[in-house]
Formats: sequence, structure tokens, C-alpha cells
Amino acid sequence: MAEAEEFNQQRPMKSSKQHNVLPIWGNEQTMNLNPLILANIQGSSYFKVHLFKLKTYHEVVDEIYYQVKHLEPWERGSRKTAGQTGMCGGVRGVGAGGIVSTAFCLLYKLYTLRLTRKQVNGLLQHTDSPYIRALGFMYIRYTQPPADLFDWYADYLDDEEEVDPRAGGGGPTTMGALVRQMLIKLDWFSTLFPRIPVPIQKQIEQKLAEHVRQSNASKPNVTPNVNTNYNRGGNSNYNPGKMDNDRREHDDRDRRDYGDGDRYQKDRPARRDDRDRERDRDRERERDREREKRDRDRDSNRDRDNNRDRDDRSRDNARDRDINRDRNRDQSRSRDRNFDRSRDRHRNRSRSKERRHR
Repeated sequence: MAEAEEFNQQRPMKSSKQHNVLPIWGNEQTMNLNPLILANIQGSSYFKVHLFKLKTYHEVVDEIYYQVKHLEPWERGSRKTAGQTGMCGGVRGVGAGGIVSTAFCLLYKLYTLRLTRKQVNGLLQHTDSPYIRALGFMYIRYTQPPADLFDWYADYLDDEEEVDPRAGGGGPTTMGALVRQMLIKLDWFSTLFPRIPVPIQKQIEQKLAEHVRQSNASKPNVTPNVNTNYNRGGNSNYNPGKMDNDRREHDDRDRRDYGDGDRYQKDRPARRDDRDRERDRDRERERDREREKRDRDRDSNRDRDNNRDRDDRSRDNARDRDINRDRNRDQSRSRDRNFDRSRDRHRNRSRSKERRHR
């Protein structure tokens, strides 16, 4: 026993400084952000000029307090993707970009500062603005290992502070509901959070269900039931098989604001999916027919132009032949006349000689 105590005393203890350093999970160059959003952040004058001057953690927190009014990646009305289909539909942030939001610019600015554990906890417990806390939760969701997410969020699952993450307002929710959304959903408006491995996701769902049972057990008037969804106040239970009302409201607003009606195709009935696929095939066939028609018209025009050029060259050649033939005929006539004149002169000269000799 004494030897074990002596060994523990000799073993170096983990310093508080090392414990204060946060690991970075995933891609350290991009912070696991969507490439289009990251490119717009790095190319924005707000990030390159204004935020470049901010060098300390407290300066960035003050900037969040004054500038952040929502948590979407794009400013409202700056990114229209209506009418685009396929990979250009904007569902995953692949289509044309817009004006990137100050929230995501400041989120990436926090990442460039490489926050410590103490600083991140300071964000989560900040009392001045709910958006400061929300950006702290988003920083964790983008940068921390998936296995550590529930431990970070566990103390805030029932947080009642209100926050409106939508650009332009109209979607208030509680901080607890926001945290649960980050744990169970990948979609965040028009972009995605980093994917959580399936085994870890199952563990998170089990822990959430256990948390719900414990919460309901502490409330005498509430019957424990794990088959209901979290509501916006966070007082009911979680069911990973259904969507809550917030999800449907967000989907409707996303379709209205961004025009991405195909955002959640897996939630559609199968019959509608068949109709959509048939309509897509009809459109593809129509595009093929139009493309073939354009190709035929282009080939026809090319052949017509070639025939016209060939006819023009034939006419030019015929005209040149006629000109050369006329020129040769004139030259031949001229030579014949000269020959006749020369013969006449010779005959006249011969006759004059004969007259003289007589």
C-alpha cells in the first residue's frame, strides 16, 4: 500500500494548462465548415478588414454582442436558389453563394484564436447576449470530438433562455431546444454540421432518452413517455423517429426563403417520389430532344454554309475560266490579224518588185 502511494506521488500530475487546451477534431484547416461558406468568409471584407483588427478573445465577444442578430450562415435575401436542381439546388450550400452572415464570420474568427476550455465555458455561461452562448455551442459542434459533445451539452439540455436563430426573426426557441437540435440533427438551415458516427449517435440518443426519463420522474404530474418529441420549451421527451414542430416550421421557412423544396426528400411519401422521378425523367428527355435538335440545326447550317461556299467557289472558277477563254480568244484573233497584215504586205511588196522589173 505504501509503495502504491509512493508511486502516485512520484507520477507527474496533469497540469491545469494542459487540461485547458482543447483538441480540434476533423479538418483543422477548414474548421469542418462547408467549403462555399468558408470561401465566402475568407473573401468578405468584414472578415479580412474589420475582424482582422480584433486580436483578443474579449474584443471578439464584444463584437458578437453588438453585431450578431441571427445564427444562419447567409444574410436574409442575399442567396436565392429557386429554380436550381440537382447539386446546384442549394440544399447543401453547393449552389451560388450570397452574403455570408456576421455570425459565421465571428465563429470562424473565434476558431482562429484557438480558444481554450476556459474561454469556451465563458461563452456558454455568458449573460450579456444569447447569441454569444449560441456561438459557443456552435463552436463546440464544429470543432470538438463527437464523443465529447453530450458531456459539453448535458448541463444545458433544459436551458430556458430564448434565442431566435432565424435571419429576420420569426423562429424563437429555447437554448435547450437549440442544443438538442445540434445533437440529433445534421441540418443547420442551408448547411450541415459535421457528421456524427453512427455508434456515437446511438449513445447520444440513449443518453437523451435517459435524461428525459429522469426529468419526467422528478415531475409528479408528468407521466414518463419516451415516445414524444422535445418541444420548444424542452419539457417533453425526445423521439429520434419523428420531427418536432420546430423542424417543420424551419423547413417551411427554408423552402420559402431559399426555394429548396427538395430539402428533405426522404420525408416525402413514396408515391410523390415516383412522380418527381418521372417528372425529372421527362425533363431530361425533353432536354435531350432539344439538344439533339440544336445539334441537327447546327449541322444543317454548317452543311448549308459549306454548300454555299462551294457554289461560290464554283461560280468564281467558272467566271475565271470565261475570262481566260475570252482573253485567249482575243489574243488568238490579234495574232491572226497581225499574220494576215504581214502576209498582205509581203504580197504587195512582191507585186511591186515584179512591176519594176518589167
